[in-house]
Amino acid sequence: MKKKLPPAKLPLPKFQSNQDAAEYLESHSVASVWEQLPEVTRVKLSPALAGKIRDRHARAKSPISLRLAPEQIAAAKHIAAAKSVGYQTQLRMWIAEGIRREAKRA
Repeated sequence: MKKKLPPAKLPLPKFQSNQDAAEYLESHSVASVWEQLPEVTRVKLSPALAGKIRDRHARAKSPISLRLAPEQIAAAKHIAAAKSVGYQTQLRMWIAEGIRREAKRA
């Protein structure tokens, strides 16, 4: 069950970095102040960037089942948090790195 987040207060605090903003928004609910938040202008992507984004989404990942020891998962989560990435993303990066390394040996 998800824990209930305390409501955000308006005006929102000034954030020093995107990381500060992310941490605040992960720990506060903006549901009660959503309608009062300022409008943002949509960014127009270059055709090249839009194409890259579409290509990335087109390459779907296939789910697999992988059993790891609890301490391996905890270690991966700790390392990933220090790098500000998700632990599953970190695991995928390690797997990709290992595949590249082994492919060079073959």
